[in-house]
Amino acid sequence: MTRLAKVALVGLGSVSGVKAWGVLGHATVAYIAQNYVTSDTASWLRNLRVDQPRAQGVLGDTSDSYLANIASWADDYRETKAGKWSAPLHFIDAEDNPPSDCNVDYNRDCGNAGCSISAMANYTQRVGDGRLSDANVQEALKFLVHFVGDLTQPLHDEALERGGNEIEVTFDGYQDNLHADWDTYMPEKLVGGGELTDAKSWADTLVGEIQSGNLSSQAAGWIDGDDIGDVVTTATRWASDANAYVCSVVMPNGVAALQSGDLYPDYYNSAIGTVELQIAKGGYRLGNWLNMIYKASIAKRDLSGVLGESDDPTPDIGGHDFLPARRAPSRAQLARAAMGGSCCNARHNH
Repeated sequence: MTRLAKVALVGLGSVSGVKAWGVLGHATVAYIAQNYVTSDTASWLRNLRVDQPRAQGVLGDTSDSYLANIASWADDYRETKAGKWSAPLHFIDAEDNPPSDCNVDYNRDCGNAGCSISAMANYTQRVGDGRLSDANVQEALKFLVHFVGDLTQPLHDEALERGGNEIEVTFDGYQDNLHADWDTYMPEKLVGGGELTDAKSWADTLVGEIQSGNLSSQAAGWIDGDDIGDVVTTATRWASDANAYVCSVVMPNGVAALQSGDLYPDYYNSAIGTVELQIAKGGYRLGNWLNMIYKASIAKRDLSGVLGESDDPTPDIGGHDFLPARRAPSRAQLARAAMGGSCCNARHNH
């Protein structure tokens, strides 16, 4: 039985700068999504106004990598002076108790500066809002493509040791941290590289599994109940799904067990199927999410001939309208603030 077949069967019985997933993982999510956007959605992504076919595309990119090319933009942006404010939007720190209890509570876990879930709500609203400039719509799309991927990485939905950044481990002979291994080193070990060509090849393999392989019976369930009218609930469900693997796969025997030897090959072999499963989920969900935005916001707006008629205020760029009530920061949130609000420690050289 293949590693993907094994994790697919497990998934049926489960809860139904390193950069998150690294450049490889995020690009793979994007390539998978490109297989599932409709032709109308793809046309909108490339032509900002479908009623103005000569307009510059949302991304200004007519290549076959139009989503993959921008999948890691949000990581690059958060590392700039101008984009530092966006760092907390890459994760939600679930203050649970792995490995005995894993759960996400939006009101408890989303910090005052925002989180991945509030960011999904904000940028879903913005990407379909006709009152915003082309540049604002493009920015919203870049954030969305990235944050859907972030939400599927289990350690981006966990507060313990700052999402595993402070869990020092050894992987394949190198000393690094657990978060880095899940983001980058385990995926690159599997695929054999981290370039766009590697991502395209990996995406093609996973699309085959979704279409007619071990994941075909699960895919519909990954998007069941998704609702762009209630993004917080939808994104919280995605985060909860990923967070459950913190207990069952990421650290089933606790932190100390991870530090008792090299994580390669035994731990890697036990976890890599879940990495693939989560990448596949992210891509399938992203394609469906973009289709729903197009159908509900863009196509409807263009059909009526009304572009941006509304008395509502322009959405807040920081997503503060979607945040839980402000409260004193928890210990985990203070620890994250000590990292400058960042999701990830600097990359080590393997």
